[in-house]
Amino acid sequence: MNEVMTSTPVSTSFLSVGLPLKISLSLDQQKVMYGSTLLGWKEHAWLVCELPSQLNHTTDILAGTSCTVSYLFEGKLVGYKTAIRDLLLAPVPILFLAFPKTVEEMHLRKHARVSSSEPALLTRADFGSHAVSVLSPADYAGGLVKDLSLGGCSIALAKVPVWLRPGATIHLEFELPSLGHVTNLAGVVKNTEGGDDANVIGIEFQFDRLEFIEYRGWGGSVRDAITQWTAQKSADVFPIR
Repeated sequence: MNEVMTSTPVSTSFLSVGLPLKISLSLDQQKVMYGSTLLGWKEHAWLVCELPSQLNHTTDILAGTSCTVSYLFEGKLVGYKTAIRDLLLAPVPILFLAFPKTVEEMHLRKHARVSSSEPALLTRADFGSHAVSVLSPADYAGGLVKDLSLGGCSIALAKVPVWLRPGATIHLEFELPSLGHVTNLAGVVKNTEGGDDANVIGIEFQFDRLEFIEYRGWGGSVRDAITQWTAQKSADVFPIR
């Protein structure tokens, strides 16, 4: 198990302008998560961050609404319970949160692997010495992400095309629920296994800085997004109470 440690916050150690945040709160009796970015703070008073785009037109959030904030910092998942102080829609949409009284830190396991069930699009990227300018439908394959970690994933497919062989280079596209849509993530096929219902291939990610996550307010890399998502799925270490 990952050890969770609680400490009194020191702003210089856990805050920085531009820090990507994840804000979790309950709306209509459902827990929701939104990406945001820290814009500033006043010591022991409040934090100010971007108002997530999904909340730009809401009138349902009241001052005092409980929430949690979490983010990655130096290999740790950091989080704290707080409350909404106020929100402004104009001239700039921003959100004010209460300054935390305590901060919880969890050192992450290396490459924690969690289950998933998200559709994935696989694109052929290894053509050897043959230059290809236009891909054909045969150069794409659809599957389902069965498990995911920072190091790679397993994907189930009804049919495995001939180019999805061990050692092949591919590009991946899939969803990280509540965080964003990952595109152009390079990977190498490590193994393939046949089964009664589907074939499963193991893929090792190759982060080359060309991958991208499409989500307003996240402001982080695909590597950080996968780490954040797998850590959240591994254990709900900062529940809303």
